[in-house]
Formats: sequence, structure tokens, C-alpha cells
Amino acid sequence: MELRQLRYLVTVVEEGSFTRAAARLHLAQPGLSAQIRQLEKELGQPLLDRSNRSVTPTEVGRSVLPYARAALAAADAVRQTVDEHAGLLRGRVTLGLVSGATSHAFDVASFLADFHSVHPSLEIALTEDTSERMQAALLSGEIDIALLGPTGEEPPSGLSYRTVIDTPLASAVAPGDPLLTPTDRTSVPLTDLRDRPLICLPRGTGVRAALERACAQAGFRPRVAFEAASPHVLAQLAARGLGVAVLPLGEEEPDLGGPLRTLQIVEPRMRARIVLAWPAVGPASPAAKVLLDRLREALPKAATP
Repeated sequence: MELRQLRYLVTVVEEGSFTRAAARLHLAQPGLSAQIRQLEKELGQPLLDRSNRSVTPTEVGRSVLPYARAALAAADAVRQTVDEHAGLLRGRVTLGLVSGATSHAFDVASFLADFHSVHPSLEIALTEDTSERMQAALLSGEIDIALLGPTGEEPPSGLSYRTVIDTPLASAVAPGDPLLTPTDRTSVPLTDLRDRPLICLPRGTGVRAALERACAQAGFRPRVAFEAASPHVLAQLAARGLGVAVLPLGEEEPDLGGPLRTLQIVEPRMRARIVLAWPAVGPASPAAKVLLDRLREALPKAATP
């Protein structure tokens, strides 16, 4: 009995077809069938029922499958342990990123390039989505780690967070906007935005969730006229006088540049956070653990406001 034969058996059962299993394993179908028959001959029992269009395990095959999977998992763990001691890191890890999660203070592309140069055998995938969907993907195991804007006051059960950016929310308007009267004002009450067309990040983002919570507490619904996933696009729309952009304002960026004026939103003051998030039980693989450790070293830790 060989490990490859057990892998072939598991793959055929998962695919329900010798043809699909052979394609997945990059083998010729006759060779795959011959290996399974050799395994059945050695064990003295048929493991697969080939009488129907879909190949299914026999009763003996169903009993064997958990042990076959355990043997394959153990073999993979042995290889992983050896690789770690040899200074290698293999596998695949997926990092989620919310649009606008980082600024010039953290260069994601350079970070991933440096990480890849140290761990060239590790496959890294980067995906971008809303914070809401990435929280769900972390909980389901679809992604390993994420930089996102939390959509609630507290992390969902099952996730751990470390805040890396914590900034006030501000309104950005073009010159001549009524919000800029008097000219020396530096802030604006949230209620002043009640009847204004707003330009904001889409639903499912932390900034949008914070805005909607605050507006609900103030007794009105925000009138969002334009949505975009990029804060830069929001600023461009506001600069053309299409509405009031609601954006996170970093302390290192006193204004958004160009013709825009920014006023911090008060009464209540709102803040937008970007957090490093991962499953509370810990990373699912050694590869994910190494990437998480490196991100925790590279990303700043936000001070408590």
C-alpha cells in the first residue's frame, strides 16, 4: 500500500468520477484505474462501486476513507515540519484587503514582495472586498488574514483584531460650500449633514457603518448620493461640488489636498478604524501564522484616541 494510492482513492471519491479525478491529479485515466485496482487487490475488498454513472465508495471504502485521509494529513504534516526545520515555508495563504485600508504609511506591494523573497515557496493570494464580506470569509476559512474596517463596535465572535489605524471622520467639501461658513470653522455637527447629498464608501465598509449608526442615533438617515470604493474617488467627486464626502482623516494628513476643505464631524465625533483581523482560534496553517507575525511587526499599532 502506497500513500499515492490512498491519495488517488480519496480524489476519486471526492470527484465521483475517474475522469475528473485523473484530470485533477494530472494522470492518465487507465493508470489511475490500475492503481486503485491494485490497492483493492492488496486489501482483498472492492473499495469503489463502479456500477453507476457516479463512482461511490463501497461500505468497506467508506470505512477506509477516514484512515486514508488521516494518513495523508499526517504525511503532509511530516513534510511541513521538515520544511520548517530546513527554513522553508510551503503552502498557500490568502490576505484580504479593504479598499483604502492602507496609505503611503504601509506599502502592501513592497511588503508582499519582501515576504515572497524570504519565503519563495509560499503562494500568497491577495483579494479585495468589503469589510463585511471579509469578516464572513475569515469566519468561514475562505481567507486567512485581513486588513479591514470593522463594521461593528466590537469584533464578531470568532475573530481577533489589532487596530492599526484609528482616525476621525471628516466632511470634505469644495470651496464656497455653505458648510464653510463661518470661514474659520474647523468642525461641523453631524446634523448639518442631514439634508445634504453625501459621498461615501459603500455599505459593508466600516466608515459607512459608523456613519449610519451615528445618523440613526441622531434620528435621520444619511442621504448618500454617490458611492465609491476608493477614498480618492470620493474626494474627486466632492471637489467637483457633487456633495459632501465623508472620509477618514489621518492625523498625518491635515487635508486632502487640492481645492477641498475638511471639517471634522462632531456631535458626535466619529472615528474610522482599520484593523488587522484573523480567526480567534489562530491561523489555520503555519504559513498563515508566519504571515500574521510578519504583518504584526510591520504594521503600526494605533494609539488609543
